[in-house]
Amino acid sequence: MTQPVSELDYLKMSAWQKFCYKFVSFFKKIPMGFLNFFKVTIPALAIKFWLDVKQCFVNVGKAAKYGDWKTRTSFVLMGFSQLARKQFLRGFTYLIFELLFVLYLGLFGWKYLAMFGTLGEHTRGEFLNPVTGIYEYTEGDNSLLILLYGLLTILFIFAFAYAWYQNIKSAYSTQLVEEAKQPLATAKEDMRSFVNEQYHKTLLTVPLVGLSIFTIFPIIFMIFVAFTNYDMAHMPPASLFTWVGFENFIAVLGGGIATSSSFAYTFGRILLWTVVWAFFATFTNYILGMIVAILINKKGIRFKKLWRTILIMTIAVPQFVSLLLMSQMFADEGIINILLKQWGIIDSHIPFLTDGNWAKATIIIVNIWIGIPYTMLICTGILMNIPEDLYESARMDGAGPVKAYMKITLPYMLHVTTPYLISQFIGNLNNFNVIYLLTAGAPLSLNLANGAGETDLLITWLYKLTMDKQSYGIASVISILMFIITAIVSLIVYNRSGSVKNEEDFM
Repeated sequence: MTQPVSELDYLKMSAWQKFCYKFVSFFKKIPMGFLNFFKVTIPALAIKFWLDVKQCFVNVGKAAKYGDWKTRTSFVLMGFSQLARKQFLRGFTYLIFELLFVLYLGLFGWKYLAMFGTLGEHTRGEFLNPVTGIYEYTEGDNSLLILLYGLLTILFIFAFAYAWYQNIKSAYSTQLVEEAKQPLATAKEDMRSFVNEQYHKTLLTVPLVGLSIFTIFPIIFMIFVAFTNYDMAHMPPASLFTWVGFENFIAVLGGGIATSSSFAYTFGRILLWTVVWAFFATFTNYILGMIVAILINKKGIRFKKLWRTILIMTIAVPQFVSLLLMSQMFADEGIINILLKQWGIIDSHIPFLTDGNWAKATIIIVNIWIGIPYTMLICTGILMNIPEDLYESARMDGAGPVKAYMKITLPYMLHVTTPYLISQFIGNLNNFNVIYLLTAGAPLSLNLANGAGETDLLITWLYKLTMDKQSYGIASVISILMFIITAIVSLIVYNRSGSVKNEEDFM
Protein backbone atom coordinates (compact mmCIF):
# COMPACT_ATOMS: atom_id res chain seq x y z
CA MET A 1 0.00 0.00 0.00
CA THR A 2 2.93 2.35 0.53
CA GLN A 3 4.60 1.80 -2.84
CA PRO A 4 3.89 4.44 -5.50
CA VAL A 5 0.91 3.42 -7.59
CA SER A 6 -0.33 4.59 -10.94
CA GLU A 7 -3.33 6.86 -11.23
CA LEU A 8 -5.40 4.01 -12.67
CA ASP A 9 -4.56 1.67 -9.77
CA TYR A 10 -5.36 4.44 -7.32
CA LEU A 11 -8.80 4.99 -8.90
CA LYS A 12 -9.52 1.24 -8.56
CA MET A 13 -9.00 1.40 -4.79
CA SER A 14 -11.89 1.52 -2.38
CA ALA A 15 -12.46 4.62 -0.26
CA TRP A 16 -10.82 2.94 2.73
CA GLN A 17 -7.81 1.83 0.68
CA LYS A 18 -7.36 5.37 -0.67
CA PHE A 19 -7.50 6.81 2.83
CA CYS A 20 -4.94 4.30 4.15
CA TYR A 21 -2.68 4.89 1.16
CA LYS A 22 -2.73 8.65 1.64
CA PHE A 23 -2.28 8.33 5.40
CA VAL A 24 0.71 5.98 5.19
CA SER A 25 2.28 7.88 2.29
CA PHE A 26 2.02 11.15 4.20
CA PHE A 27 3.89 9.85 7.24
CA LYS A 28 6.33 7.88 5.09
CA LYS A 29 7.48 11.15 3.51
CA ILE A 30 8.31 12.72 6.88
CA PRO A 31 11.77 11.02 7.22
CA MET A 32 12.58 12.26 3.71
CA GLY A 33 11.46 15.68 4.84
CA PHE A 34 13.92 15.50 7.74
CA LEU A 35 16.69 14.52 5.34
CA ASN A 36 15.85 17.31 2.89
CA PHE A 37 15.71 19.80 5.76
CA PHE A 38 19.33 19.10 6.66
CA LYS A 39 20.57 18.52 3.10
CA VAL A 40 18.75 21.34 1.31
CA THR A 41 17.10 23.86 3.65
CA ILE A 42 19.95 24.38 6.12
CA PRO A 43 22.67 24.68 3.42
CA ALA A 44 20.46 27.13 1.50
CA LEU A 45 19.99 29.25 4.62
CA ALA A 46 23.75 29.11 5.30
CA ILE A 47 24.53 30.25 1.76
CA LYS A 48 22.01 33.10 1.99
CA PHE A 49 23.49 34.17 5.33
CA TRP A 50 27.02 34.14 3.86
CA LEU A 51 25.91 36.22 0.85
CA ASP A 52 24.26 38.76 3.16
CA VAL A 53 27.41 39.01 5.28
CA LYS A 54 29.53 39.34 2.16
CA GLN A 55 27.30 42.17 0.92
CA CYS A 56 27.75 43.97 4.24
CA PHE A 57 31.54 43.91 3.80
CA VAL A 58 31.13 45.15 0.23
CA ASN A 59 28.99 48.09 1.39
CA VAL A 60 31.46 48.99 4.14
CA GLY A 61 34.33 48.77 1.62
CA LYS A 62 32.57 51.16 -0.75
CA ALA A 63 31.96 53.63 2.07
CA ALA A 64 35.61 53.45 3.12
CA LYS A 65 36.91 53.84 -0.44
CA TYR A 66 34.52 56.41 -1.89
CA GLY A 67 33.21 58.14 1.22
CA ASP A 68 34.08 61.74 2.01
CA TRP A 69 35.64 62.89 5.28
CA LYS A 70 32.25 63.09 6.98
CA THR A 71 31.39 59.54 6.07
CA ARG A 72 34.81 58.24 7.11
CA THR A 73 34.59 60.06 10.45
CA SER A 74 31.39 58.09 11.09
CA PHE A 75 33.51 54.92 11.18
CA VAL A 76 34.80 56.14 14.55
CA LEU A 77 32.16 58.60 15.74
CA MET A 78 28.76 57.16 14.92
CA GLY A 79 26.23 59.68 13.62
CA PHE A 80 28.82 62.31 12.72
CA SER A 81 27.97 62.30 9.01
CA GLN A 82 24.26 62.69 9.75
CA LEU A 83 24.88 65.52 12.24
CA ALA A 84 27.21 67.30 9.79
CA ARG A 85 24.47 67.11 7.16
CA LYS A 86 21.85 68.40 9.67
CA GLN A 87 20.04 65.09 10.04
CA PHE A 88 19.93 65.56 13.80
CA LEU A 89 17.45 62.81 14.70
CA ARG A 90 19.46 60.08 12.99
CA GLY A 91 22.79 61.50 14.12
CA PHE A 92 21.93 61.80 17.80
CA THR A 93 20.32 58.35 17.79
CA TYR A 94 23.52 56.69 16.55
CA LEU A 95 25.73 58.85 18.78
CA ILE A 96 23.75 58.13 21.97
CA PHE A 97 23.77 54.41 21.22
CA GLU A 98 27.55 54.46 20.82
CA LEU A 99 28.00 56.38 24.10
CA LEU A 100 25.75 53.90 25.94
CA PHE A 101 27.71 51.00 24.51
CA VAL A 102 31.07 52.47 25.52
CA LEU A 103 29.82 53.25 29.04
CA TYR A 104 28.28 49.79 29.50
CA LEU A 105 31.35 47.97 28.20
CA GLY A 106 33.85 50.13 30.06
CA LEU A 107 32.12 50.33 33.43
CA PHE A 108 30.36 46.98 33.64
CA GLY A 109 30.46 44.54 30.75
CA TRP A 110 34.20 44.00 30.35
CA LYS A 111 34.52 42.37 33.79
CA TYR A 112 32.02 39.63 32.95
CA LEU A 113 33.31 39.28 29.41
CA ALA A 114 36.84 38.69 30.76
CA MET A 115 35.60 35.86 33.01
CA PHE A 116 33.24 34.37 30.41
CA GLY A 117 35.78 31.74 29.34
CA THR A 118 36.18 30.28 32.86
CA LEU A 119 32.86 31.30 34.47
CA GLY A 120 34.78 32.34 37.58
CA GLU A 121 37.81 31.16 39.52
CA HIS A 122 37.33 32.30 43.13
CA THR A 123 34.73 30.68 45.39
CA ARG A 124 33.05 32.16 48.43
CA GLY A 125 34.95 31.74 51.69
CA GLU A 126 37.24 33.18 54.33
CA PHE A 127 40.92 33.97 54.06
CA LEU A 128 43.56 35.18 56.47
CA ASN A 129 44.68 38.74 55.84
CA PRO A 130 48.48 38.62 56.35
CA VAL A 131 48.58 42.31 57.24
CA THR A 132 45.86 42.47 59.88
CA GLY A 133 46.01 38.81 60.94
CA ILE A 134 42.22 38.69 60.80
CA TYR A 135 40.07 36.27 58.80
CA GLU A 136 38.10 38.22 56.22
CA TYR A 137 35.03 37.12 54.27
CA THR A 138 35.14 37.15 50.47
CA GLU A 139 32.07 36.87 48.29
CA GLY A 140 33.87 35.18 45.41
CA ASP A 141 32.69 34.83 41.81
CA ASN A 142 29.17 33.91 40.74
CA SER A 143 29.15 31.68 37.66
CA LEU A 144 25.47 32.33 37.01
CA LEU A 145 25.92 36.10 36.91
CA ILE A 146 29.08 35.79 34.84
CA LEU A 147 27.23 33.68 32.27
CA LEU A 148 24.18 35.96 32.31
CA TYR A 149 25.96 39.30 32.01
CA GLY A 150 28.71 37.92 29.80
CA LEU A 151 26.11 36.66 27.35
CA LEU A 152 24.26 39.97 27.58
CA THR A 153 27.52 41.78 26.78
CA ILE A 154 28.16 39.56 23.75
CA LEU A 155 24.66 40.22 22.43
CA PHE A 156 25.15 43.94 23.07
CA ILE A 157 28.35 43.79 21.01
CA PHE A 158 26.47 42.16 18.12
CA ALA A 159 23.75 44.82 18.41
CA PHE A 160 26.40 47.53 18.33
CA ALA A 161 28.04 45.96 15.26
CA TYR A 162 24.69 45.97 13.47
CA ALA A 163 24.01 49.58 14.49
CA TRP A 164 27.53 50.56 13.38
CA TYR A 165 26.92 48.99 9.96
CA GLN A 166 23.58 50.77 9.61
CA ASN A 167 25.32 54.00 10.59
CA ILE A 168 27.94 53.55 7.82
CA LYS A 169 25.30 52.55 5.30
CA SER A 170 23.15 55.57 6.18
CA ALA A 171 26.16 57.92 6.11
CA TYR A 172 27.22 56.80 2.63
CA SER A 173 23.69 56.87 1.23
CA THR A 174 23.12 60.43 2.51
CA GLN A 175 26.45 61.41 0.92
CA LEU A 176 25.26 60.06 -2.44
CA VAL A 177 21.98 61.94 -2.10
CA GLU A 178 23.84 65.15 -1.31
CA GLU A 179 26.20 64.67 -4.24
CA ALA A 180 23.20 64.20 -6.52
CA LYS A 181 21.95 67.65 -5.40
CA GLN A 182 18.79 66.14 -3.95
CA PRO A 183 17.19 67.30 -0.68
CA LEU A 184 18.03 65.28 2.43
CA ALA A 185 15.33 64.00 4.72
CA THR A 186 14.76 66.26 7.71
CA ALA A 187 14.01 65.16 11.29
CA LYS A 188 10.37 66.07 10.76
CA GLU A 189 10.18 63.91 7.64
CA ASP A 190 11.87 61.04 9.51
CA MET A 191 9.29 61.29 12.28
CA ARG A 192 6.46 61.45 9.75
CA SER A 193 7.74 58.31 8.02
CA PHE A 194 7.31 56.33 11.25
CA VAL A 195 3.55 56.90 11.09
CA ASN A 196 3.30 56.34 7.34
CA GLU A 197 5.49 54.07 5.21
CA GLN A 198 7.46 52.77 8.21
CA TYR A 199 4.48 52.47 10.54
CA HIS A 200 5.03 48.71 10.81
CA LYS A 201 8.35 49.41 12.55
CA THR A 202 6.61 51.68 15.05
CA LEU A 203 4.02 49.01 15.86
CA LEU A 204 6.50 46.16 16.10
CA THR A 205 9.19 47.88 18.16
CA VAL A 206 7.67 47.26 21.60
CA PRO A 207 6.58 43.64 20.87
CA LEU A 208 10.00 42.91 19.37
CA VAL A 209 11.78 44.29 22.44
CA GLY A 210 9.53 42.25 24.72
CA LEU A 211 10.07 39.13 22.60
CA SER A 212 13.83 39.64 22.72
CA ILE A 213 13.94 40.14 26.50
CA PHE A 214 11.44 37.54 27.64
CA THR A 215 11.76 34.84 24.96
CA ILE A 216 14.83 35.01 22.73
CA PHE A 217 17.37 35.90 25.42
CA PRO A 218 16.17 33.16 27.86
CA ILE A 219 16.36 30.61 25.03
CA ILE A 220 19.92 31.65 24.17
CA PHE A 221 20.83 31.56 27.88
CA MET A 222 19.38 28.04 28.17
CA ILE A 223 21.39 26.87 25.17
CA PHE A 224 24.61 28.06 26.82
CA VAL A 225 23.65 26.39 30.13
CA ALA A 226 23.47 23.09 28.23
CA PHE A 227 27.25 23.25 27.79
CA THR A 228 27.95 23.63 31.53
CA ASN A 229 27.86 21.35 34.59
CA TYR A 230 25.32 23.59 36.35
CA ASP A 231 23.58 21.31 38.86
CA MET A 232 23.01 20.78 42.57
CA ALA A 233 26.69 20.08 43.19
CA HIS A 234 27.76 23.25 41.36
CA MET A 235 25.32 25.81 42.71
CA PRO A 236 26.52 29.42 42.79
CA PRO A 237 27.39 31.44 44.76
CA ALA A 238 28.55 28.69 47.16
CA SER A 239 30.40 26.92 44.34
CA LEU A 240 31.16 27.48 40.67
CA PHE A 241 30.15 25.66 37.52
CA THR A 242 32.28 25.45 34.37
CA TRP A 243 32.07 24.66 30.68
CA VAL A 244 31.91 20.93 29.89
CA GLY A 245 31.43 21.02 26.14
CA PHE A 246 29.16 18.31 24.74
CA GLU A 247 29.27 16.04 27.81
CA ASN A 248 25.60 16.69 28.64
CA PHE A 249 24.52 15.92 25.07
CA ILE A 250 26.54 12.69 25.13
CA ALA A 251 24.94 11.74 28.46
CA VAL A 252 21.41 12.29 27.13
CA LEU A 253 21.92 10.80 23.67
CA GLY A 254 24.07 7.95 24.92
CA GLY A 255 27.15 8.44 22.79
CA GLY A 256 26.37 5.08 21.16
CA ILE A 257 25.56 3.34 24.47
CA ALA A 258 22.06 3.33 26.00
CA THR A 259 22.14 1.00 28.99
CA SER A 260 19.33 0.54 31.49
CA SER A 261 19.01 3.33 34.08
CA SER A 262 21.13 5.69 31.98
CA PHE A 263 20.07 9.13 30.83
CA ALA A 264 20.05 7.92 27.23
CA TYR A 265 17.80 4.95 27.97
CA THR A 266 15.45 7.13 30.01
CA PHE A 267 15.35 9.81 27.32
CA GLY A 268 14.53 7.21 24.63
CA ARG A 269 11.76 5.61 26.69
CA ILE A 270 10.16 8.90 27.62
CA LEU A 271 10.49 10.30 24.08
CA LEU A 272 8.70 7.22 22.68
CA TRP A 273 5.85 7.55 25.19
CA THR A 274 5.66 11.30 24.55
CA VAL A 275 5.16 10.75 20.81
CA VAL A 276 2.63 7.93 21.38
CA TRP A 277 0.72 10.06 23.87
CA ALA A 278 0.71 13.10 21.57
CA PHE A 279 -0.54 11.01 18.64
CA PHE A 280 -3.46 9.42 20.52
CA ALA A 281 -4.28 12.57 22.50
CA THR A 282 -4.50 14.58 19.28
CA PHE A 283 -6.29 12.25 16.89
CA THR A 284 -8.74 10.64 19.36
CA ASN A 285 -9.98 14.07 20.38
CA TYR A 286 -10.06 15.20 16.76
CA ILE A 287 -11.99 12.26 15.33
CA LEU A 288 -14.38 11.85 18.26
CA GLY A 289 -14.94 15.59 18.56
CA MET A 290 -15.74 15.75 14.85
CA ILE A 291 -18.18 12.83 15.15
CA VAL A 292 -19.92 14.49 18.12
CA ALA A 293 -20.20 17.74 16.15
CA ILE A 294 -21.68 15.88 13.14
CA LEU A 295 -24.21 14.07 15.34
CA ILE A 296 -25.32 17.28 17.06
CA ASN A 297 -25.62 19.15 13.73
CA LYS A 298 -27.49 16.30 12.06
CA LYS A 299 -31.00 17.16 10.91
CA GLY A 300 -33.65 15.77 13.21
CA ILE A 301 -31.57 16.00 16.37
CA ARG A 302 -33.51 17.93 18.99
CA PHE A 303 -32.14 20.18 21.76
CA LYS A 304 -28.96 21.00 19.86
CA LYS A 305 -28.19 23.96 22.14
CA LEU A 306 -28.66 21.79 25.22
CA TRP A 307 -26.11 19.18 24.06
CA ARG A 308 -23.61 21.87 23.13
CA THR A 309 -24.10 23.56 26.51
CA ILE A 310 -23.52 20.32 28.40
CA LEU A 311 -20.25 19.73 26.54
CA ILE A 312 -19.10 23.32 26.94
CA MET A 313 -19.64 23.11 30.72
CA THR A 314 -16.55 20.89 30.92
CA ILE A 315 -14.57 23.82 29.48
CA ALA A 316 -16.07 26.24 31.99
CA VAL A 317 -14.67 24.22 34.91
CA PRO A 318 -10.93 24.97 35.40
CA GLN A 319 -8.94 22.11 33.96
CA PHE A 320 -6.74 21.62 37.02
CA VAL A 321 -9.88 21.13 39.17
CA SER A 322 -11.22 18.46 36.81
CA LEU A 323 -7.87 16.67 36.65
CA LEU A 324 -7.34 16.67 40.41
CA LEU A 325 -10.86 15.30 40.86
CA MET A 326 -10.18 12.60 38.27
CA SER A 327 -6.95 11.61 40.02
CA GLN A 328 -8.95 10.99 43.20
CA MET A 329 -11.72 9.11 41.37
CA PHE A 330 -9.25 6.73 39.68
CA ALA A 331 -7.12 6.18 42.79
CA ASP A 332 -6.73 2.65 44.21
CA GLU A 333 -9.33 3.46 46.86
CA GLY A 334 -11.20 5.96 44.72
CA ILE A 335 -14.89 6.02 43.97
CA ILE A 336 -14.58 4.08 40.68
CA ASN A 337 -12.80 1.12 42.30
CA ILE A 338 -15.23 1.22 45.24
CA LEU A 339 -18.30 1.12 42.95
CA LEU A 340 -16.84 -1.68 40.82
CA LYS A 341 -16.24 -3.74 43.97
CA GLN A 342 -19.74 -3.07 45.32
CA TRP A 343 -21.27 -4.14 42.00
CA GLY A 344 -19.25 -7.36 42.09
CA ILE A 345 -17.43 -6.62 38.86
CA ILE A 346 -13.94 -6.83 40.42
CA ASP A 347 -12.51 -8.45 43.55
CA SER A 348 -9.45 -6.21 43.97
CA HIS A 349 -8.83 -2.67 42.90
CA ILE A 350 -7.75 -1.87 39.36
CA PRO A 351 -4.41 0.03 39.33
CA PHE A 352 -5.68 2.82 37.09
CA LEU A 353 -2.87 5.19 38.11
CA THR A 354 -0.34 2.90 39.81
CA ASP A 355 0.45 0.48 36.97
CA GLY A 356 2.36 1.78 33.96
CA ASN A 357 0.12 0.43 31.19
CA TRP A 358 -3.13 1.10 33.07
CA ALA A 359 -1.99 4.62 33.87
CA LYS A 360 -1.16 5.41 30.24
CA ALA A 361 -4.55 4.15 29.05
CA THR A 362 -6.34 6.08 31.81
CA ILE A 363 -4.56 9.30 30.91
CA ILE A 364 -5.57 9.00 27.25
CA ILE A 365 -9.22 8.30 28.19
CA VAL A 366 -9.40 11.21 30.63
CA ASN A 367 -7.84 13.49 28.02
CA ILE A 368 -10.57 12.46 25.56
CA TRP A 369 -13.21 13.61 28.04
CA ILE A 370 -11.39 16.93 28.46
CA GLY A 371 -10.50 17.54 24.82
CA ILE A 372 -13.63 16.58 22.87
CA PRO A 373 -15.57 19.80 23.66
CA TYR A 374 -12.83 22.01 22.18
CA THR A 375 -12.75 20.02 18.93
CA MET A 376 -16.55 19.90 18.83
CA LEU A 377 -16.76 23.70 18.94
CA ILE A 378 -14.19 24.13 16.15
CA CYS A 379 -15.75 21.47 13.95
CA THR A 380 -19.27 22.85 14.47
CA GLY A 381 -18.30 26.17 12.91
CA ILE A 382 -16.52 24.51 10.00
CA LEU A 383 -19.35 22.06 9.30
CA MET A 384 -21.77 24.94 8.88
CA ASN A 385 -19.57 26.28 6.06
CA ILE A 386 -19.59 23.08 3.98
CA PRO A 387 -21.98 23.69 1.05
CA GLU A 388 -25.11 21.58 1.40
CA ASP A 389 -25.11 21.14 -2.40
CA LEU A 390 -22.17 18.75 -2.08
CA TYR A 391 -24.17 16.42 0.15
CA GLU A 392 -27.22 16.67 -2.09
CA SER A 393 -25.14 15.70 -5.11
CA ALA A 394 -23.58 12.82 -3.19
CA ARG A 395 -27.00 11.47 -2.17
CA MET A 396 -28.23 11.71 -5.77
CA ASP A 397 -25.20 9.66 -6.84
CA GLY A 398 -26.10 6.99 -4.29
CA ALA A 399 -23.47 7.80 -1.66
CA GLY A 400 -24.33 6.83 1.90
CA PRO A 401 -23.42 8.69 5.10
CA VAL A 402 -20.05 6.95 5.47
CA LYS A 403 -19.00 7.64 1.89
CA ALA A 404 -20.16 11.26 2.15
CA TYR A 405 -18.11 11.61 5.31
CA MET A 406 -14.98 10.11 3.71
CA LYS A 407 -15.32 12.04 0.45
CA ILE A 408 -16.67 15.42 1.59
CA THR A 409 -16.58 16.03 5.34
CA LEU A 410 -13.21 14.56 6.30
CA PRO A 411 -11.19 16.06 3.38
CA TYR A 412 -12.74 19.47 3.99
CA MET A 413 -12.11 19.29 7.73
CA LEU A 414 -8.50 18.13 7.29
CA HIS A 415 -7.82 20.88 4.77
CA VAL A 416 -9.12 23.61 7.07
CA THR A 417 -7.91 22.26 10.42
CA THR A 418 -4.40 21.05 9.57
CA PRO A 419 -2.77 24.04 11.32
CA TYR A 420 -4.99 23.34 14.34
CA LEU A 421 -3.95 19.67 14.32
CA ILE A 422 -0.28 20.63 14.21
CA SER A 423 -0.66 23.06 17.09
CA GLN A 424 -2.60 20.46 19.09
CA PHE A 425 0.04 17.81 18.44
CA ILE A 426 2.85 20.15 19.51
CA GLY A 427 0.78 21.23 22.51
CA ASN A 428 0.27 17.60 23.55
CA LEU A 429 4.00 16.94 23.25
CA ASN A 430 4.32 19.60 25.96
CA ASN A 431 1.08 18.87 27.83
CA PHE A 432 2.21 19.38 31.41
CA ASN A 433 -1.18 19.70 33.14
CA VAL A 434 -2.82 16.42 32.20
CA ILE A 435 0.18 14.26 33.12
CA TYR A 436 1.35 16.06 36.23
CA LEU A 437 -2.07 16.60 37.81
CA LEU A 438 -3.26 13.04 37.15
CA THR A 439 -0.17 10.97 37.97
CA ALA A 440 2.77 13.35 38.48
CA GLY A 441 4.62 10.93 36.19
CA ALA A 442 3.96 7.92 38.41
CA PRO A 443 4.46 5.05 38.75
CA LEU A 444 8.21 5.33 39.29
CA SER A 445 10.47 2.85 37.54
CA LEU A 446 13.84 1.49 38.68
CA ASN A 447 14.90 1.32 35.03
CA LEU A 448 14.51 5.07 34.52
CA ALA A 449 17.07 7.63 35.70
CA ASN A 450 16.66 10.70 37.91
CA GLY A 451 13.18 10.09 39.27
CA ALA A 452 11.48 9.62 35.89
CA GLY A 453 8.18 7.74 35.94
CA GLU A 454 6.36 5.51 33.49
CA THR A 455 3.89 8.23 32.50
CA ASP A 456 6.32 11.15 32.45
CA LEU A 457 6.50 13.19 29.28
CA LEU A 458 9.68 15.03 28.38
CA ILE A 459 8.15 18.23 29.77
CA THR A 460 7.28 16.71 33.17
CA TRP A 461 10.66 14.98 33.42
CA LEU A 462 12.24 18.31 32.59
CA TYR A 463 10.30 19.86 35.47
CA LYS A 464 11.58 17.21 37.87
CA LEU A 465 15.16 17.65 36.68
CA THR A 466 15.01 21.39 37.33
CA MET A 467 12.87 21.59 40.48
CA ASP A 468 13.73 18.34 42.29
CA LYS A 469 17.15 17.29 40.97
CA GLN A 470 18.36 20.77 39.99
CA SER A 471 20.25 19.28 37.06
CA TYR A 472 20.06 22.38 34.91
CA GLY A 473 22.66 21.36 32.33
CA ILE A 474 20.89 18.10 31.45
CA ALA A 475 17.51 19.85 31.56
CA SER A 476 18.73 22.44 29.07
CA VAL A 477 19.87 19.70 26.69
CA ILE A 478 16.44 18.07 26.85
CA SER A 479 14.79 21.46 26.21
CA ILE A 480 16.96 21.98 23.13
CA LEU A 481 16.15 18.53 21.78
CA MET A 482 12.43 19.10 22.41
CA PHE A 483 12.59 22.38 20.53
CA ILE A 484 14.41 20.80 17.57
CA ILE A 485 11.95 17.90 17.37
CA THR A 486 8.80 20.02 17.62
CA ALA A 487 10.05 22.74 15.28
CA ILE A 488 11.18 20.37 12.52
CA VAL A 489 8.10 18.12 12.74
CA SER A 490 5.67 21.05 12.67
CA LEU A 491 7.45 22.71 9.72
CA ILE A 492 7.68 19.53 7.65
CA VAL A 493 4.11 18.37 8.32
CA TYR A 494 2.64 21.82 7.69
CA ASN A 495 4.55 22.36 4.45
CA ARG A 496 3.46 18.94 3.17
CA SER A 497 -0.18 19.38 4.12
CA GLY A 498 -2.98 20.23 1.73
CA SER A 499 -3.55 23.50 3.58
CA VAL A 500 -0.33 24.81 2.01
CA LYS A 501 0.01 22.81 -1.21
CA ASN A 502 -3.63 23.23 -2.29
CA GLU A 503 -4.51 26.43 -0.48
CA GLU A 504 -7.36 27.43 -2.78
CA ASP A 505 -9.00 24.01 -3.23
CA PHE A 506 -11.87 24.85 -0.86
CA MET A 507 -12.15 28.57 -1.51
